[in-house]
Amino acid sequence: MIGKTSKDANRHLVHARIRKKVLGTGERPRLNVYRSLNHIYAQVIDDLKGVTLAAANSLEGQKGGKHTGGNLASAKAVGKNIAERAQAKGIAKVVFDRGGYIFHGRVKALAEAAREAGLKF
Repeated sequence: MIGKTSKDANRHLVHARIRKKVLGTGERPRLNVYRSLNHIYAQVIDDLKGVTLAAANSLEGQKGGKHTGGNLASAKAVGKNIAERAQAKGIAKVVFDRGGYIFHGRVKALAEAAREAGLKF
């Protein structure tokens, strides 16, 4: 199956497999990561209610010009922002959902920055 599908289709299969096991609740919501070619996005989600409690992305604060969010510095900034916003809502613990991506590079940088800013997972 892996040889016949695209990388993105494989990622969707892996993410579906992860989502069978990972569930965000009110006391421990899910920290979801989406990584595009140029940007990175993070959301804290309560799956039981179906609501997003906090969100951050690398597009924030960029006006005009060609700024990229596709680097480690942007991922670290997004990790710090999502942790601060989650803590402002009274969220200290989350379940990490890597979105089917390998825990490596920008995804890892975002997770480590969120941990350093005070989120526990």
